[in-house]
Amino acid sequence: MNRSPDPRNALPAPDAAAATHSARLLDHLRAAISAAGGALSFARFMDLALYAPGLGYYRAGATKFGAAGDFVTAPELSPLFSRCLARQCQEILAALGGGVLLELGAGTGIMAADLLSELRTLQALPERYLILDLSGELRERQRQTLMARVPELLERVQWLDALPEPGLRGVILGNEVLDALPVERFRITAAGPRRLEVIWDEARGALDWREGAADDALSATVAALETGLDQPLPLGYSSEYVPNLDAWLAAITAPLAAGVVLLIDYGYPRREYYHAERSSGTLLCHYRHRVHADPLYLPGLQDITASVDFTAVADAALAAGLEVAGYTSQNHFLFGCGLLDLLAETDPADTVHYLEQVRQIKLLTLPGEMGDRFQAIALSRGLEHPLRGFAFRDERGRL
Repeated sequence: MNRSPDPRNALPAPDAAAATHSARLLDHLRAAISAAGGALSFARFMDLALYAPGLGYYRAGATKFGAAGDFVTAPELSPLFSRCLARQCQEILAALGGGVLLELGAGTGIMAADLLSELRTLQALPERYLILDLSGELRERQRQTLMARVPELLERVQWLDALPEPGLRGVILGNEVLDALPVERFRITAAGPRRLEVIWDEARGALDWREGAADDALSATVAALETGLDQPLPLGYSSEYVPNLDAWLAAITAPLAAGVVLLIDYGYPRREYYHAERSSGTLLCHYRHRVHADPLYLPGLQDITASVDFTAVADAALAAGLEVAGYTSQNHFLFGCGLLDLLAETDPADTVHYLEQVRQIKLLTLPGEMGDRFQAIALSRGLEHPLRGFAFRDERGRL
């Protein structure tokens, strides 16, 4: 098979401790490949690379977020993101007569701190702020962030080891969560779709790819994807899909008795996701603020992500008994939540502060930045109420 260009020439070398950690995970992956008969599905490989206890990227103690990590998220770029989000949460909690917030994967805790701070200002604090994050290192970092920024609100925060019991009323938040769900990779061949599997190449002493055997389940999945496209995927086309999306969404929304699930991530509706220009798929890796496309390099030291098929998210939501309450790009969502009103609160005569606010807004909203690469989708249950984040422009018709 043709291999992606080796990223080693472009990426900074890991230090000795990081290299040792990656080597331990590589041994774990080799054992899993052997136990599986010589190959792992990419979804299984990605799951181990990201979430293997004590070894995976999200389960080990390396800095991941911010300038010292591998990537920066919107809440870290600007508190305006979380302040806008707080206004959407305020509206939902008011419609419910109160409730809780549940954040999935809270990163450094900056979004939680800024949300709570803004909701306090709006006199709309939730009854509790729940965080579901299985990383012990990240939990401690979140606690430190909250202690530094909103120590008087820390008593409202509760870390969970599992999803709460049914009966939850409120908002479930997931910012850049969907992109880290393990995906299956496939390629269209003359003999039909074939999975792209991960093997260990003894001669090279490295992980490598191979095409799997014929698979009726994969053929059915790809055929179902193609029904929403203008034409079948061409020969040589490679891409991915989330095999467990329906089960994952059903699980995380099962506790919700009434409220909204709000997910923000980079991605596309299906017709755009499987567009001809994305003939190699959307898989990307983030390592020390460098982006490349080789997920087999530096396992455990780099994030592995894929863009989100928001049509698949909408379908999974309907299957789980939810309604799609809104879908739009991040810039339109933030404008709907009052982003420009927040800017108007800053005195233009305070030139330094005002220009900094403008710079942050550009990062969050311009098409060349996060503005249209990131999308927001709202999934509701037991709540018939228009959502302000989708009032500026609601694009559910694109799904």
